[in-house]
Amino acid sequence: MSALSDKEFRQFQTWLYDRAGIHLGDAKKALVAARLVNRLRDLNLPDYGAYFRMITAVEGAGEAQIALDLLTTNETYFYREPKHFEFLREQLLARPRAARPSAARPIRVWSAACSSGEEPYSLAMTLAEVLDGNPWEVVASDISTRMLEKAARGHYPMERGRNLPRELLERYCLKGIGNQAGTFLVERNLRERVKFVQVNLNSALPRMGEFDVIFLRNVLIYFDMATKRKVVDRLVPQLRRGGHFIISHSESLNGVNDTLELLSPSMYRKP
Repeated sequence: MSALSDKEFRQFQTWLYDRAGIHLGDAKKALVAARLVNRLRDLNLPDYGAYFRMITAVEGAGEAQIALDLLTTNETYFYREPKHFEFLREQLLARPRAARPSAARPIRVWSAACSSGEEPYSLAMTLAEVLDGNPWEVVASDISTRMLEKAARGHYPMERGRNLPRELLERYCLKGIGNQAGTFLVERNLRERVKFVQVNLNSALPRMGEFDVIFLRNVLIYFDMATKRKVVDRLVPQLRRGGHFIISHSESLNGVNDTLELLSPSMYRKP
């Protein structure tokens, strides 16, 4: 099997940018090769060029989704950047019900790039704890169908929950035994409260209603400035007035969007 050439890498760079808005820097060449090499072996293809021709052929839509899944998967874990969950609990949800935007509707939260599900389940646990029987909804989306299928199962290695508060781990998760030792399963009632949908943030969004909070964490770092602006411009109309927009601590909306009010680093409010 031939190594990934510079020409082939540039083809995958352009393809991924066009499909998902994700810019792969030149330093990602080895990552692309490593993530796709097993598909070349499974399909008995001689080189990466042959694989590229396969995924860009009219009849290659199924394999193109597999390639997209492989190239967009990112590692995550439960309760990542815990200050955001503390903010959600203390500043948004702990207010008396009558003081919230509307006492007649559920609090709605969107995890807009949920990967394998750790973020939306962390959100669901937080909502379940604080709202105490009052209605809430979590919608979780990702471009990867493979990740969405994994997320819906809610089954994880124990180390993924290392930052999860112990009381939440014990209340909402089942510890694996026997051949499932070293893993845990999010309990069924909570899993069923999270709705998983495929969404490409780099294209027109489906109708999902308005949200009180949108989490878009560890996503913008993969986009160039033009794509960042387009993605955020698509999401802001989905946010209710007075709603909150949360990004990663390593990201900023400086130069990306000027309609949201900065509350503190990584946390914004829609006027």
